[in-house]
Amino acid sequence: MKIRIIKLTTELLVQLLQGKLPSFSSNFPSDAELLDLKLDLFSKQVLAIVRSESFEDIAESYPIPEFNLTTAGEPKTAPKPIGTVKLESKPEAKPTNVRLIQPSKTPTRMENEFSPEQRKLLSFTVKGDCVVVKPVQFLKAEWEDINEVVRSLGGKWVKGDIINYWEIPVQG
Repeated sequence: MKIRIIKLTTELLVQLLQGKLPSFSSNFPSDAELLDLKLDLFSKQVLAIVRSESFEDIAESYPIPEFNLTTAGEPKTAPKPIGTVKLESKPEAKPTNVRLIQPSKTPTRMENEFSPEQRKLLSFTVKGDCVVVKPVQFLKAEWEDINEVVRSLGGKWVKGDIINYWEIPVQG
């Protein structure tokens, strides 16, 4: 596996999008591709899973290593804009048969079912009518205990193409 996890705080991501932080130096590979992006509501982190041929190959049985971004110094002069982009928002029509779930309450309810030690090893995201629980590192002895909690909530282990995870249906 030639993948890595990049962890950003939500505040850092917002500052990056607003252009308030210095650019990252060249330690980020130019051939990197984004595989998965998720928001961990409990740790207030954005986890990006990226793949690059320049990463060292690791066995699938090992946890995905973290890739640490380094920042360059503040630029002396601001770059000149190449052009401008005008963004317009259009109201989206919502189908009437969609049940809306408040993401802040559902994962919190699920989080309480896991021990604090287990929560540190997992990320929770709402996807449709399920809560997706993904390990943030390789689980050894902890896997069985976490799997037991997930199964008690009606969830199951899902073999993904790149990352395996649990799905727990949301009880309305």
